[in-house]
Amino acid sequence: MAQEKIRRAVCPGSFDPVTNGHLDIISRAADLYDEVVVAVLVNKTKSTLFTVEERLSLLREVTSKYPNVRIDSFHGLLVDYCQRNSIPVIVKGIRAVSDFDYELKMAQMNRGLTGIDTMFMPTNPEYSFLASSLVKEIATYGGDVSSLVPELVHQHLIARIAERHQDDD
Repeated sequence: MAQEKIRRAVCPGSFDPVTNGHLDIISRAADLYDEVVVAVLVNKTKSTLFTVEERLSLLREVTSKYPNVRIDSFHGLLVDYCQRNSIPVIVKGIRAVSDFDYELKMAQMNRGLTGIDTMFMPTNPEYSFLASSLVKEIATYGGDVSSLVPELVHQHLIARIAERHQDDD
């Protein structure tokens, strides 16, 4: 009897912070694949609000209800990470045509270089405007982002912004 092939995919991103839009894509990917790896990009040149370890920890907490989701981090090329971990599919959320235009070129390059496919998943219209950078900016100026991120993430986000404001004083 032949062994059944495990369907694996990766959902990459910076997740600084993880939003409800991210979770929507992760949960839908978890419905489609046997294993979904949520991979946090480590980019030492980019200034982030949360450390890689904090982002990994928050992601583990907010995805804990999905038994087939695993959290990891990577640096360098995503396709190299995929090849090292036998992951044949990259799942990307698409909010708008501008996302698609950029991501299509990347997907075609990845497929040409390594044979790794990209699945584009349109975001839930409820989250079509949502971006981590906007969440951080709104929260920094005292705006209410509680409906845009998980409660745990919201608590950490508000605390981190308060810390930064104290450091600025």
